[in-house]
Amino acid sequence: MIGRAASKEVGTGAKRRRPALAPMVLAALVAAVFIIPTVIDNPFVYHVFITICIFAGLSTAWNLVGGYAGQLSLGHMMFYGIGAYAGVILMNTGVSPWIGMLVGAAVAVVVAVIVSYPCFILRGPFFALATIALLEVFRVLALHFRDVTGGATGLMIQLRLGWEWMVFRDRLPALVIAFGLMLVCLFVGWLIRSRRLGFYLVATRERESAARAAGVPTVRVRLVAVAASAALTAMIGTYHAMYLTFIEPGAVFSLTMSIQIAMFALIGGIGTVFGPFLGALLLVPLTELVRGWLGAQALGLHGFVYGTVLVLAALFMPDGIMGLVARFKGTEGRPDDSTAPQAEAIAAEPRQPADTTEPTPQPATGAEIMRVDGLSKSFGGLRVIEHASFTLREGEILGLIGPNGAGKTTLFNMISGFMEPDQGDVAVRDRAGDWVRPKSPMEYAALGIGRTFQIVQPFAAMTVEENIMVGAFHRHGHVGDARAVARETAHKMGLGPYLDAEARGLTIGGLKRLEVARVMAMEPRVLLLDEVMAGINQTDVRRAIDLMLSIRDGGVSIIAIEHVMQAVMSLSDRVIVLNSGHIITEGPPREVVQDPEVIEAYLGKEFAHA
Repeated sequence: MIGRAASKEVGTGAKRRRPALAPMVLAALVAAVFIIPTVIDNPFVYHVFITICIFAGLSTAWNLVGGYAGQLSLGHMMFYGIGAYAGVILMNTGVSPWIGMLVGAAVAVVVAVIVSYPCFILRGPFFALATIALLEVFRVLALHFRDVTGGATGLMIQLRLGWEWMVFRDRLPALVIAFGLMLVCLFVGWLIRSRRLGFYLVATRERESAARAAGVPTVRVRLVAVAASAALTAMIGTYHAMYLTFIEPGAVFSLTMSIQIAMFALIGGIGTVFGPFLGALLLVPLTELVRGWLGAQALGLHGFVYGTVLVLAALFMPDGIMGLVARFKGTEGRPDDSTAPQAEAIAAEPRQPADTTEPTPQPATGAEIMRVDGLSKSFGGLRVIEHASFTLREGEILGLIGPNGAGKTTLFNMISGFMEPDQGDVAVRDRAGDWVRPKSPMEYAALGIGRTFQIVQPFAAMTVEENIMVGAFHRHGHVGDARAVARETAHKMGLGPYLDAEARGLTIGGLKRLEVARVMAMEPRVLLLDEVMAGINQTDVRRAIDLMLSIRDGGVSIIAIEHVMQAVMSLSDRVIVLNSGHIITEGPPREVVQDPEVIEAYLGKEFAHA
């Protein structure tokens, strides 16, 4: 556990977690899918393992969107159907299905992007609904254009044998192609998950707002995922049509089959590279064997089998087979409350605790780096912010205080691109010295503006290291470079022993430090802190003050919303007081807290005039 890891590796971070399944075991399982049928050499066994390969490939392709990106596609078989019809129609005109496979993949990518883009812009359940609707649309179109698709009677392929046509008398060549396509899908899944794109997709799935604040182009990365998924699904659809030698609209544009491939991923481990493969490896032989044993009596029984396994999985392995194996094997680096003091005791900076009775001497501030000019925002008839104007200088810590409901977080949302003001604008000086007026969170991040959130937004399913890597990717595109930056930042923030722990297991203080670490890994010029000291104990408050001062000393300007007056007095060069959407005063912290108008805003008139 983390206590043992911290005691042994304080200087280098906790020991890395053991993988849920050893790579050799996974490699053996994948190889067995090819070896077993070739050794047994039985047509039925060949068929079962070819079907495993096909469904494992389809489920892995679905997992790119449904698992990594968190976008539920319930009509994913529309891409399979596009590939199937493209391959069969072109084959019947004399074109090899290898070419038809590429044509179908290209058409599927175009359809996927056209359907997905507006859904990803709108967010919400629209993508799931759109895929179901489009699946039915394509089925109806296939029924209507019977001259091309064969209508309800379907299409038979012209019987041409050989590798050029993907049709064989023996089952071994068919297994070779199916196995190869499954390997391609697994490789693409692994490649995406182990690169920056994979980190971005999981971050977008977990906390889209936090991902956008880290400069993640959330719509773009989802489009890449759905395009790759559609292409792979269409390619498998082309081959499966050749293998079956017959297609018809109800079978290739099947809602039931769309749900099945999603279920394989859920049972195996959604969002993992090999989870969909394990789900197919478990369920496909089970259902095929039941069909073989019971024959015609087993019609529809596969649905009962799937349902039973799904219920058992939900009860006993909610994280899928991969999660179940991980629980039995145990993990290294999971946080433990009993060891929290050890982790908290690790300080990256030798600074002594801040003196909370006198303001810390501040270095001279530089030129203006941000200008806020006349920002106003209303929600219906409620005026939340009205004509807010201020500036921020290089190396300055600006405190933003005010009673609850004063509009502080709304102001933060406007100066970080998450909310468009009704009036006014924000200008940021870029690294070349020019003033730029950014609009979106990505543009703010590109200019070096990083922010935290009032309610912490960790990427819960990712480790501490991976959380910080999402921020590091903003400046470092290579995984190795981002990992090195993440580890260095984690140690500076006192998170070194937690590197391999899942973020969901950290305490509230740890989560707040993790969020600051993720932003600092972006190498920001301006840091927007939204109540990072709320809900933590006095020891952590003093440590957080030291941390903020060290960040300021590193050349980062800070705007901090804070209710902890101890922190405001110790940290701020200037303080702005916001009340009912208006800036009522601005100045040094000692003067501001003695202002009668500020006392009235917090405590009422009777205290202001006491």
